[in-house]
Amino acid sequence: MIVIRPNASPAGLEKKVRTLFDASARKLRSIEGSWNSSQGAPVFTVGGRYTSRGWTEWTQGFQFGSAILQFDATAEPHFLDYGREHTVRIMASHLTHRGVHDHGFNNVSTYGNLLRLLNEGAIPADAWEKRFYEVALMCSGAVQAMRWSRTPDGGGYIYSFNGPHSLFVDTIRSLRALAVAHRLGHKPMGENDRPVSLLEHLILHANATARYSVYYGEGRDSYDVRGRTAHESVFNTNDGNYRCPNSQQGYSPFSTWTRGLAWAMCGFAEQLEFLHTLPDDVLELYGGRTAIESTMRRAAEATCDFYIENSPTDGIPYWDTGAPNLYRLGDWAAKPSDPFNSWEPVDSSAAAIAAQGLLRLGRYLSNDRYWNAGLTVADALFDDPYLSKDPSHQGLILHAVYHRPNGWDYAPDSDGVPRGEACVWGDYHARELGLYLLRMIEDRPYLTFWSDAK
Repeated sequence: MIVIRPNASPAGLEKKVRTLFDASARKLRSIEGSWNSSQGAPVFTVGGRYTSRGWTEWTQGFQFGSAILQFDATAEPHFLDYGREHTVRIMASHLTHRGVHDHGFNNVSTYGNLLRLLNEGAIPADAWEKRFYEVALMCSGAVQAMRWSRTPDGGGYIYSFNGPHSLFVDTIRSLRALAVAHRLGHKPMGENDRPVSLLEHLILHANATARYSVYYGEGRDSYDVRGRTAHESVFNTNDGNYRCPNSQQGYSPFSTWTRGLAWAMCGFAEQLEFLHTLPDDVLELYGGRTAIESTMRRAAEATCDFYIENSPTDGIPYWDTGAPNLYRLGDWAAKPSDPFNSWEPVDSSAAAIAAQGLLRLGRYLSNDRYWNAGLTVADALFDDPYLSKDPSHQGLILHAVYHRPNGWDYAPDSDGVPRGEACVWGDYHARELGLYLLRMIEDRPYLTFWSDAK
């Protein structure tokens, strides 16, 4: 269980945050100097160098989005130029990619961050550039929303790259694509010129995720523990009925893959912040503010509580709370994480995502427990042995895991346990977490995935 540090503050982490971005600049320049775009998107490091791993192209936005976040944090124009140039040159195919559920990852991290900076005045105003980003984001949100499966109760969900039967818990974080497109006033057209409500799809998908991906300790099955999550929920495509939980990247359908848990924590907290900006009459069309927000709040609180209660004391989790060899570590939740153990890997990328979820929910609810838990996780993540200061290693946050069941992660020792490597989404979210804190330290505007023009 996380030992939460009371009375923590972003200012207390300022030195670590600035060290993070100093290291980040060197890492980004190293990747720029060595990466060949014909290889596809960087995914994770092997021996300290970023490599690709084909599954789906869901990480490209984190590569260029990291440079844009670096500019936001440091005002170094090189990183803006690099991020902007490569977004325009390489990211277009991701806008119309009908085969993935990852539009929020790829496109809000790039086009979305650029539009946010332009609206904030950090980029010189240019009407055509602004409109380019807006149209790109409207297109992305529409394409994401069209991956739609219906459920018998009138609901539905954005289906994963596995197909129409599959709801992934991590898609809750990609709802930001629909949210941004909705804020821009976009109404894509479906069959017979029927307009599709992006906000309705957002709310229905969040409801489905809260209902099927998150557990509440109410006897749903023999492994119903409040706050745990299932990576995948499987439905019958003939009638839309829910059938069972499943797991692609976790140990089993009945254990909790901690990165999926973190996606839920961050995604629900972020959507609560977004809903707060919408007028009551708009939400009334889809069940009303009270019902919509209570569903998301229930899921956010349950998942954040589970993370706090089922992580090591420093808040850096092992890759799955049911991993088969965790028992060999003894009472692992009563001591700090150990990425050098010989049995099960930690996943620092889950911590980078979860910390932001804890902070956002804590701020939204004015809840010190969640807020201080988020700062506690950030404090551990931005320090040894997780923050890499080695200029020869291209990874920023070490000891991340991608796909443990498939054996994709590099294990340097004979025990077969991955350690010492980084992944592009973990590095991106560490930068996003650092920027979140830095903006508070510097009394800059609160960091959201959307922004309105000045």
